[in-house]
Amino acid sequence: MTTRRSFLKTAAVVAAATSLPRWYLEELTVTTAHAADDQPAIALVGCGGMGRGDAKNASRFGRVVAVCDVDDKQIAEAKKLWPDAEAYKDFRKVMDRQDIQAVVCGTVDHWHTLVSLAALRSKKDVYCEKPLTLTIAEGQHLVKAVRDTGRLLQTGSQQRSDKNFRLACELVRNGRIGKLKHVSVWLPSGRREGPFKTSTPPAGFDWNLWQGPTPDVEYVPERTHVTFRYWWEYSGGTMTDWGAHHNDIALWGIGAERSGPVSVEAKPKIEMIPGGFSALSEYAVEYTYANGVTHSSHSTPANAWNGAVLDAKGQQHGVKFEGSDGWIWVTRGKIEASDPEMLVTPLPSNAIRLAESNDHMGNFFDSIKSRNPPICEAEIGHRSATVCHLGVISLRLGRKLQWNPQAEQFVNDVEANRWLTRELRKPWSYDTV
Repeated sequence: MTTRRSFLKTAAVVAAATSLPRWYLEELTVTTAHAADDQPAIALVGCGGMGRGDAKNASRFGRVVAVCDVDDKQIAEAKKLWPDAEAYKDFRKVMDRQDIQAVVCGTVDHWHTLVSLAALRSKKDVYCEKPLTLTIAEGQHLVKAVRDTGRLLQTGSQQRSDKNFRLACELVRNGRIGKLKHVSVWLPSGRREGPFKTSTPPAGFDWNLWQGPTPDVEYVPERTHVTFRYWWEYSGGTMTDWGAHHNDIALWGIGAERSGPVSVEAKPKIEMIPGGFSALSEYAVEYTYANGVTHSSHSTPANAWNGAVLDAKGQQHGVKFEGSDGWIWVTRGKIEASDPEMLVTPLPSNAIRLAESNDHMGNFFDSIKSRNPPICEAEIGHRSATVCHLGVISLRLGRKLQWNPQAEQFVNDVEANRWLTRELRKPWSYDTV
């Protein structure tokens, strides 16, 4: 059991090893572990590397009793970790099990919503990977399902549970950089490759079920597994992949995590290759908010990510808040400011305090016990995904769009509003899954 005294000793060590000020670490809440005899049963749906990693993380708090994937090879990898777990290919059979309390959804993006809806409606709480949805309308379905069922959903935007990101947003929300003017977000570029050849699906891989609600096309290996995210049919490229992380932090710092921008304009930096990946790999997006704050979301050069690049002013992907009195830059493992004193001067006792979590998966399981919403509940995950989808829609339409974040509609734009949803391939339906 962690005591406050031992935690403060640890905080001093961490403060010395990181850029975080000790005053901030000392304010963090100690997370308590769950009792060994209070272990909820967990199902993993989507047994790829991300899903298995999430389930291993979740197994600190519960028992993985079921694994599900359309690919026998992925199931075999999961069974190495949880040999006693029952294996399934169809997630709907998992939902029939009354003993399962929590579902970890680590599928490809176009399955997030249907799997989560099925889990919520079968009285299960959900940890769903980001981006939460494939379309804006899907987010609306999930928000409604959480409200109607009384179940919980945690979006896997784990930067919400990172001390650096919370500190940056708290300082910005409390005027440490003066009046917020602009937020710059840099995202990794995607992959620009192709054209690709069709082939026969490998044995043990259910290509039809993998496609699910998306259009039926011939099998192409590059459409699946890790590279699925570079196809518009299944994702939105790095705009939705990494954008769901960093644009989420932008919204948190702006204070717009339950609303959003009022306009968006996106432009490609490079054209796609015919017959290749269909999500744009390099792009520039500009958002404007009702309070006058602007927000840019740009891809870095194709060879300039994975930690290879530069600094707060340029290329390493992350978030920079710029105000009338200075700036704060934050990315994973680093926080910097135009004046280092901004980071070490404690906030006053009456400062705005943001929701606190120091363990994203732990926060989810704490919520299961308390029935309080997790730090990245469905509404927040939906709004963060929406910002990314707005950029994708503007890119594909090739023009500036006006957005009403309250109505969640484009303003006087019938063509753009058609892009809020996508037709599902039969027999899949949001209402009956």
